[in-house]
Amino acid sequence: MAASGDHGRLVLVTGGAGYVGSHCILELLNAGFDVVAVDNFANAMADDTGKLPESLKRVEALTDKKCTFYQVDMLDAAQLKNLFQKHSFFCIIHCAALKAVGESAAIPLAYYKNNVTGTLNLLEAANAAGVKRFVFSSSATVYGTPQYLPIDEKHPVGVGITNPYGRTKHMVEEILQDLQKSDDTWDIIILRYFNPVGSHESGRIGEDPQGPPNNLMPFVAQVAVGRLAELKVFGSDYDTPDGTGVRDYVHVVDLAKGHVAALKIFDKHFGLKIYNLGTGRGYSVLEMVSAFEKASGQPVKYQIVPRRGGDVATCYGDPSVAEKELGWKCQKNLDDMCRDLWRWQSQNPKGFSSGK
Repeated sequence: MAASGDHGRLVLVTGGAGYVGSHCILELLNAGFDVVAVDNFANAMADDTGKLPESLKRVEALTDKKCTFYQVDMLDAAQLKNLFQKHSFFCIIHCAALKAVGESAAIPLAYYKNNVTGTLNLLEAANAAGVKRFVFSSSATVYGTPQYLPIDEKHPVGVGITNPYGRTKHMVEEILQDLQKSDDTWDIIILRYFNPVGSHESGRIGEDPQGPPNNLMPFVAQVAVGRLAELKVFGSDYDTPDGTGVRDYVHVVDLAKGHVAALKIFDKHFGLKIYNLGTGRGYSVLEMVSAFEKASGQPVKYQIVPRRGGDVATCYGDPSVAEKELGWKCQKNLDDMCRDLWRWQSQNPKGFSSGK
């Protein structure tokens, strides 16, 4: 049965308390969608009562709208079945995943179990309930070592992926393609993210790694705010303008708006679509450090150390298909990314656990 106030546009967001999930929910609420969020708190902070994540409390305050939340684990099939019995969903945005590249190499079984088995459980519950509109948070890691640049959606996938995290994303993409081929009533959108950075311009929600940051910019921000002593820059001898690795960084608010844009094409049946979400240009590690120092007014101490296994020199995407078909393109630039990240980090030096 449908929960009251669904209006036929109730969106289920898995991993809704996390970095990308919380920003997506904010944009969905602002766009007039109703949201049910689920999370297991593996990489998010619960409030004092253990009921509503601190990130979503702040999303409700920023939007002046309510979001329904359940603590649900993707590995609990019974919980998922119950969720689909309680609500009638218009579509699903699946953000829930373990996502630390280095950790995935150390504990691969946990990554395959959570990211692949968890997605299978979700798809089975959705299929049984007849909810067949699905948006998958994938990653540019599925492209492996770039064979050409910029990377478009036709670039080979699954070859030369350097870590279990990336392989789980590729496996789920394969599962989704097989599912859609087997049952044409499914509409599936695969969004391949490049590197999300920044935060909501209010500084109220942002990336709050539970433990040491695994990505460059949260690490840079924690050095600037004094939580960490220095940044390690892995390699300065790549074939790039300054010798450090070059990546495509996308503002998390632009990324979230990409999900809202994607939902609009569900009004017509299309099968399966794949879109890159990125800016279409790359910045080096040292360019990112310099831009962040400028935005924050703080020095970021760094040390050059040997290359890290599995890193490629340069990776950036071609987002033109998303612009053409979804009417989406990045609106925010590098200065915006760094300024908004600093606002979040400086206002919340210890993440959501500091200053409610």
